[in-house]
Amino acid sequence: MSETERLVIRPLQDEDYENWLHEFESRSPSQHRHDPGKMDMSECTLEWFERLVARHQELALNDKVYVFGVFRKEDGTHLGMIDIATLAREPFQWASFGYTIHNQHWKKGYGKEAVSQVLRIAAESLKFHRLEAHINLDNLSSIKLAESVGLEFECIRKGFIYEHEEWTDHLVYFKNLF
Repeated sequence: MSETERLVIRPLQDEDYENWLHEFESRSPSQHRHDPGKMDMSECTLEWFERLVARHQELALNDKVYVFGVFRKEDGTHLGMIDIATLAREPFQWASFGYTIHNQHWKKGYGKEAVSQVLRIAAESLKFHRLEAHINLDNLSSIKLAESVGLEFECIRKGFIYEHEEWTDHLVYFKNLF
């Protein structure tokens, strides 16, 4: 667990289910192409969520992916998620990461605060040297957030990720942590 002035950042726990579900169900309609907006959560039962939490724990134990919930400190509201995926360990200590804040909580600085703290976690606790964010060319909000926490533009990877039923180009932003 890690804390900032306003946030608690930690792996999900079984007892987070109702809070997690409520915030997903409270999402506003989609604001742009990369925002899923309201989502069908009908399959997300308590049992489903418990399996998700167990899977996250297994991935972290195997140093594959670390998934963190972002919670508001004052009332415990689930604000979003950040994940760090190990790309290579020795000799690189290299990972990619992604971030999402529920759209009903946008424009309050939570994303910047959470990502800044996860960069510290990645360096200090997880011992990653390089973190990359892979961002859609037209995701201006994500680009702005990456730049605001000190990530630098490196390149465009052509046909990098399969999404929206096609291979899409992505911007690569990176930060060397130490």
